Amino acid sequence: MNTSIIINELKFKAIRSSGAGGQHVNKVSSKIELTLDIMASAGFTDDEKLRLSQKLSSRLTKSGVLLLQCGDSRSQHKNKELVIKRLLEILKANLYIPKKRKRTKPSRAAIKKRLDSKQKHSLKKANRKKPSL
Repeated sequence: MNTSIIINELKFKAIRSSGAGGQHVNKVSSKIELTLDIMASAGFTDDEKLRLSQKLSSRLTKSGVLLLQCGDSRSQHKNKELVIKRLLEILKANLYIPKKRKRTKPSRAAIKKRLDSKQKHSLKKANRKKPSL
């Protein structure tokens, strides 16, 4: 993943924020909509494109475009920074490949210790019973 190429390929669109507000909210477009065409991007390898299309299938449009919006701040520039940051976090999280777990076997001493503690616990419980005559 080449972040500088990806950031250059991003398309931004300013929209009016929804919700309550005064006179100012009706004339200012501070909400930012970011679009990224994953399949046409040169910032990803073919394997990364395939992985992202599978992982982000619920977030992509039918044409394979990722849409993100941010209207948290009143400032358009701040919203732009926030949405870029959010995009990079989503991409990194979905491109991360977890390591395969190596199965391990407990040591002989650990097995012996476990069995001894079980035996000790069993004797403790057996000693609570009334003796059989």
